[in-house]
Amino acid sequence: MLRLLAKVGLNGFFFCLIGVIFLAYYFPTIGLHESPWHLPQIAEYGVSIIFFFYGLKLSPQKLKSGLTNWKLHILIQTATFGLFPLLILSLQNLLGVDKTSLFWIGIFYLAVLPSTVSSSVVMVAIAKGNLPAAIFNASISSIIGIFITPLWMSGLLEQQDANFDLFPVILRLCFEVLLPVIVGYVLHSQLGKWAERYNHLLRLFDQTIILLIVYTSFCESFAGGMFEGQSMRDLSILGAEMLAFFFLVFGLLYLLSSWLGFSYEDRVTVLFCGSKKSLVQGAVMGKVLFPNPVALGVVLLPLMMYHALQLLAGSIIAQQWGSKH
Repeated sequence: MLRLLAKVGLNGFFFCLIGVIFLAYYFPTIGLHESPWHLPQIAEYGVSIIFFFYGLKLSPQKLKSGLTNWKLHILIQTATFGLFPLLILSLQNLLGVDKTSLFWIGIFYLAVLPSTVSSSVVMVAIAKGNLPAAIFNASISSIIGIFITPLWMSGLLEQQDANFDLFPVILRLCFEVLLPVIVGYVLHSQLGKWAERYNHLLRLFDQTIILLIVYTSFCESFAGGMFEGQSMRDLSILGAEMLAFFFLVFGLLYLLSSWLGFSYEDRVTVLFCGSKKSLVQGAVMGKVLFPNPVALGVVLLPLMMYHALQLLAGSIIAQQWGSKH
């Protein structure tokens, strides 16, 4: 089980995420914008390098092999960018949640993010699902999210800030995220094998940049007193809500894929690609969508909880299903 959890993401990186939050609590001044260490600026440049390497590793052959099953692709992308936010909006209206709460904004933000890439593909492989379709959907989700996520967030953020302008946000994401992906994809034939050979080192670089983003965000939040008044009970309730939300989406996708008559392999792909949310994309786009670094740490907290719980619950389910098929 420990090897399985490490394979899908609950490894040293997961514990480092928890560690950097404690570091930010005890040493917040190091990660501030005015700090002489310039960690926020390093993280910004690192983001573009992450997505350049991501483009390098995108194989045209693997993407083409997953193109044919259009019903599967439509269901996964609709779940990722439609079902998630609509469920959250319905629950918000039903429960009468305060829309100005940063925790609420963070929950809605995770709902409109793209799916993960690596953990989705790994879980589909463990559960013996449709691997080419999983690679295609996980990859294309990251690109679609550059446009869909800001569109979903624009209405909410305009209520918070009358000066919010969607066009500069999308333009910046295209420059910092989409352009590096395209450049990397174009260079895949020349450098793709090099990227695969050093994939472990590139993954360490990715994780380091994400840790920097999380650390600097929480430094600003702790320094600004954003978590004052929040108890462990509040955080435990938030975690329970994130776990319940994961199983709600997972159950609905199971019913939909069964109703549409999908094969076992396609159903597995729908469940594990359609129920995941990307911490990488969330941290990257969060720096653009939430220019106030003091608020960003609070906004990212629901996503970090959901990220950990989706890996834990998903890996257990994938292992059980895979052992039966």
